[in-house]
Amino acid sequence: MTRTRRRGGRRARSTRGRPGFVGAVVGLLLLISCGAALSDVGEEPGLGVAPTPVATRALDPADTAEPTVDEDPTAVAPTDEPTETAEPGTALALLAELRVAGRAPRTGYDRDLFEYRSYDSDRNGCDVRNDILRRDLTDVLIKPGTQGCVVLTGMLHDPYSGQVLAFDRQAADDVQIDHVVALSDAWQKGAQGWDAQTMREFGNDPLNLLAVDGRLNGQKGDGDAATWLPPNKRFRCEYVARQITVKHTYGLWVTQAEHDAMARVLADCPDQAVVERVTAPLGGPEGDPEQSSTPTTTPTQEPTAPDPAADGDTDPRFGSCKDAKAEGYGPYVRGVDPEYDWYRDGDADGIVCE
Repeated sequence: MTRTRRRGGRRARSTRGRPGFVGAVVGLLLLISCGAALSDVGEEPGLGVAPTPVATRALDPADTAEPTVDEDPTAVAPTDEPTETAEPGTALALLAELRVAGRAPRTGYDRDLFEYRSYDSDRNGCDVRNDILRRDLTDVLIKPGTQGCVVLTGMLHDPYSGQVLAFDRQAADDVQIDHVVALSDAWQKGAQGWDAQTMREFGNDPLNLLAVDGRLNGQKGDGDAATWLPPNKRFRCEYVARQITVKHTYGLWVTQAEHDAMARVLADCPDQAVVERVTAPLGGPEGDPEQSSTPTTTPTQEPTAPDPAADGDTDPRFGSCKDAKAEGYGPYVRGVDPEYDWYRDGDADGIVCE
């Protein structure tokens, strides 16, 4: 039997019956093709493989707020805490209204410009020194024949030292009358721009005057709250309140150091009230001190005319120069006639009831 020779060698195996193999090959080719295509477009928005998720946080509204034009990057952020404000009617509230400025030169200062004791601001016929002594002293003895004005003796509960001091007219320097806002200090903080009348009123205003220990008054000099405070710490709140009241009343300013010193004192007494202007009535004409022991507020009406027949070595004291002249009295010259201080010198020429 003759065998037939196979051409081309061994016959290739048929792939029929093995579909899984073919599918795998096709799938691999498609995968390779897709991967190449994706690598060309993966950076385009919305295309390519989804990014790997990362941790996120909620946005704070402050992160997206637009900065204002005036925003200062060095400014301290405000807080929600309420700001403490001074109560109306307190010295602390008044302090906030005072102007803060530097001290002006002392050039041109003259104590006599303020006419202390030469101007009867309340028109009661007495010089202001005796007015303050009658107001601030107790157990007062009035010199007879002085229309209830002149204080001979008394006792002072000194606010500056806290001690009780005896006053005797024969040793008057032991108890002195202090301008709480010193005249020189006032001059350097606004008074040099005043007219003559304002200076007279300031120099004789009971609001700015206190009877005190003469030694401590000399120690204080013309100092302000930044350089001197009373040794009696219990009186410091009222002392500073009086200075603030006076300066506010007359439009005077304070230095920064003075302002800060006042604020430190009032920090311990934030409810400290402003100080009212207080004076004292006349003492009895025969030395009776009974009327001079209780201070009263400054009267708002004109003083009543005294009895023209009152005893004394001076002319009778009338309610006005008009009344005095009607009875044939006057004129009176400053520094010569004691009656001069009883009446207002409207034109400041040194003569009244002319």
